[in-house]
Parts: sequence; structure tokens; C-alpha cells
Amino acid sequence: MAEITLEQQIVRELKDIVKDLYSAEVGDSQLQLQATRKDFEGDITLVVFPLLKISRKNPEQTADDLGRELTQRLEQIASYNVVKGFLNLKYSESYWNGVLERISSAEDFGQAAPTGKTIMVEFSSPNTNKPLHLGHIRNNLLGSSVASLLKANGHNVIKVNLVNDRGIHICKSMLAWKMFANGATPESAGIKGDHLVGDYYVAFNDAYKKQVEEMVASGISKEEAEKNAPVMKEAQEMLFKWENGDKETVDLWKMMNGWVYDGFDQTYRRLGISFDRTYYESQTYLLGKSLVRKGLDMGVFEKREDGSVWCDLTSDGLDEKLLLRSDGTSVYMTQDLGTAHQRFSEYNLDEHIYVVGNEQNYHFQVLKLILKKLGFGWADAIYHLSYGMVELPQGKMKSREGTVVDADDLVESMYQTARETSLELGKLEGLSEKEQSELFEMIGLGALKYFILKVDPKKTMLFDPKESIDFNGNTGPFIQYTYARIKSILRKAAENGFSKGVNGTCLLPKEISLLKQLDAFPAKILEAGEAHSPALVANYAYDLAKEFNQFYHDVSILREENEAARSQRLELISAVAGVLSKSMGILGIDMPERM
Repeated sequence: MAEITLEQQIVRELKDIVKDLYSAEVGDSQLQLQATRKDFEGDITLVVFPLLKISRKNPEQTADDLGRELTQRLEQIASYNVVKGFLNLKYSESYWNGVLERISSAEDFGQAAPTGKTIMVEFSSPNTNKPLHLGHIRNNLLGSSVASLLKANGHNVIKVNLVNDRGIHICKSMLAWKMFANGATPESAGIKGDHLVGDYYVAFNDAYKKQVEEMVASGISKEEAEKNAPVMKEAQEMLFKWENGDKETVDLWKMMNGWVYDGFDQTYRRLGISFDRTYYESQTYLLGKSLVRKGLDMGVFEKREDGSVWCDLTSDGLDEKLLLRSDGTSVYMTQDLGTAHQRFSEYNLDEHIYVVGNEQNYHFQVLKLILKKLGFGWADAIYHLSYGMVELPQGKMKSREGTVVDADDLVESMYQTARETSLELGKLEGLSEKEQSELFEMIGLGALKYFILKVDPKKTMLFDPKESIDFNGNTGPFIQYTYARIKSILRKAAENGFSKGVNGTCLLPKEISLLKQLDAFPAKILEAGEAHSPALVANYAYDLAKEFNQFYHDVSILREENEAARSQRLELISAVAGVLSKSMGILGIDMPERM
């Protein structure tokens, strides 16, 4: 059973006080507690106005009544002050010392107890016709950090990837490779497999565009040219062969997809991304057909004269949705119906989170509604974590034109920027070349991950690599540097034989401010988990780092002559380092011991 918090104790006592003083019952909604504003003395504030009808006194008198009784009944309340209709309560020294002791002694501070809930998070979902790009980076970082956040909230989490490894887009790369590659492989070309395949996807579109232009110049309409361009016809024929199991086509598909998987794995490893299970569209795209048959039998779907199957959602304020084409082939919605059914059957999920861009908002609205119509109560457990696109200073990206920001290139450029910045600042004394390289990787990836994850997922964001790696301001390197600074202080303390520990020494206001921030960590993890928003954790880490730096500027630590005060401050900053590490760990960011 969870320990009752001081705030809960205050609410409980206030109910008794109101009953004793005013002979009235009061509900939780009438007892509004909030953090005391920084320009007033106190730790927590009660808004008194909702109680005035009960007390039949003015705000100041009511607040004074309640404050006087609370200080007598709760030893944790040291004093109070009244500002108009607000009762500001100040916690006692012993309370804050207890908070530090509780945080320091906790084996896993901030980690919630197991809830027994199982949550699946699907993210990444790349196509095997091109390498991962900046948009994929946001998707992967968001999915991975949400999974970590949910684990911190005590849930059992399953991370899955659905690889889009079939379809006309794959055949375009395959056909262009046959036409232009002369048997090139990743080894012979000296490039990653996903990059090689992506180059031929661009080559296909170049050839297609050229053919369309030539056909239009010869007098054919653009619409006809786009439909009948020879390379497009050949790509469609290749897709037909693949779906009918043609050995040569399937062997080529397996070989080129293998190259792409190897390339993806390299990128995932560098980004620190992993999955518990990977699904492949080539194995799942037929799953939904049995559900379509079920829907027809139930009268939920209708078959039209041309043989196509539809679900009419107009009475629900949506449109009509195609589920099977007239030739019997499935669409993305059909597959998503099937995979959702498969996963809930396999894992008995309490929630299934799809990390997908906001351009698919309508798709997931339709998916949930159709599943409900099919009688699946678990449809309400589907959650679309909709996120905004990532844009660059120069505008949007277009993969078929080869103008995307490649994920591998971006990660490498972040490494180089971290290297240049660190060398300029001269923060590498005593580090070997290997240690320096590891540090550049840590800083570069920390900058990239933090800059992307500090933004609310729902918002479209502008990514600026230069801004992300600044060692000042709301950036990953600033928080990493703060952590490294604390670690340096603790090393020097150990070298000097200084111990750390909680001993009840009088706390300074700056120490209490730090403790308040630390104490808020579990609640912030809970809030962020419920909102599916790593941004809340990212900005919490920044606020904590800022608070520490203000403390470090104003308060002596190693030079403190009072041994008890020094020992307790070392314990306090050690707790700060631990919480910073946990916060950034949820974001997938490693923390350097030295910078």
C-alpha cells in the first residue's frame, strides 16, 4: 500500500478542522492545494474562497483559523501566512530532511510499483525502399522514450516494429536495381544496404519522370502518361509476380530487403533503439480478410457490384471506407484490422499505442470505429500517439526526389558538431582518444534526442542542429554538463575523504528549492506517462539542472567548513545526479562522467 503523502495528510486534517470549527462536511473539490508561488513564503497554498460559505467569515479570518489549527495538528507544518484568500503553509526542517533521506535511501526513486498492465507500443514502421530519415528519427525516439516512460510507471511494455516490406514502392527499387545496378551490392558499392536500395528508388522516379515528360511531349495527356509509362507498368507487373510467388522476383525481393534490414539495424544500434518483436507486412497483409468476411456476415460491411467491400461510416460523421478492392486485394486498413486483432489475441493488451504522424489521424479514427462495429470491446484500448512533422530551416523533405535529411548523415553530423564544439571549449583534458570519441557520440546523440523530445509530440517542430548542441540553454549538452559537474564534485569529495549523508543539519532556502524539485520527480513521471509525453520529463530535467546550477553558484559545497552541512550537501547533489540520470535515461540519453 502506497505511503500517504503530506499533501494528502493536509487534506485529511482540513476536513476534520472544518468539521470541528464550522460543523460542516467538506469535499476534496473544495480543498484546492497548489504549490506556493515563488514570490511568497511557503511550500504549499490552500485557496480559501471555496470555504467562505461554510465559515461565514472573510477570507483572511478563515485562512487564519485553518492555518492556526493545522500548525497545531501537523508537526510537519512549521508556520503559515495569509495573503488575502490564500493560506501559505511552510513545511518544517525535519520534514525536508526526511524527504532527502527518503530520496537518498530509495532503491529506485521514481519507479512506480508494478501495475500488472500490459501495453504495446508500435513505432518506427519503415519502408524497405529507402533509409531512415529525420522524420523516422522523431518517430523512433518518441516511441522508444514513451515505452521507457510507461515502464517507469510500472507497466509491462512490449515494443514492436511493423516493417512495410511489400508493395509497389518496393518493386520500384527492385526494378531500378535490375535496370541500372549491374549487379551492385552494398559490399561492392561500399555503402550501407538501405542507402543503396534508396538510391535506386530515386533512380526509378528519375526514369519515370523522364518517360512521362517524353510521352507528354509526344502529345499524350499527362494523366495517361503517368498511368502508362513503361517503367510504371513494369513495376506493377513485378508486384503481380511477387504476389503470385514468382521465384526470381521473390529471391530478388529477399536479397534487397536483407540489405535494407542490415542497414536499419546499424542505424537502430547507433540511436539506441531496440524492439521486442518485429512484424513484417509481407506476413500480415492478408490477416484482415477474415475480419472482412465476418463484417459481411454481420451486415457491418457491404459488397458492391464490382466485388469491392466497403464500410459505410457516414452515419457516424465519417465517410465510406474501402476494405477490399474489386480484385480481392486488401488495403492498409484491412491489414491494420488484422494486426490489431492478432496482437490483442496474443498478448491480452490493456493498451496498444501506435506512434504515427498526425497525417494519419483520420485513419486511426476509422480503425477504432470499425473494430467497435465488429464487436471488439478492446478497440477503446487503441491509442494513436499523433505527432507533428519535423521541418528544417530550408523547408520540407521529399524522399522520392532524394531531398530528405538522412538519419545516418544527421547522426554523424551531430557527432562532428559535438567534436568541434568540445574542442573549441577545451573540455577534454586527460581523456584518451577513445574516451573523447565516446564523449562526442554521447553529446551529439544527447543533443539530437533532447532537442526532438523536449517538444510536445503534437507540435510540428523545426530542427536546428546548431541550436541543439549549445552548452547553454534548454539543451541536452547543458543537462549532460550539469551532471558531469556534479560527478566531478563528488570525485573531488571522495579524494579529500569527505563523506556524504543525511544528518538533520539546518537547510538553506536553496537546498529546500532543490529538494522540492527532486520530490516532484515521481509525480512528473506519472503525469508524463498519462499524457504519453516525454517532453514533460525533458523539461523537468532542464528545470532541475537550472536549479542545481543556481544552487552551485550561491552555496559552497567542498569549501564548506561545517562538516555536517558539507556532508548533507554532498548527499543532496548526489540525489540530483541520480534523478538527472533517470530522467535523461527515459529519453534514451547517456550521461557522461566527465566533460
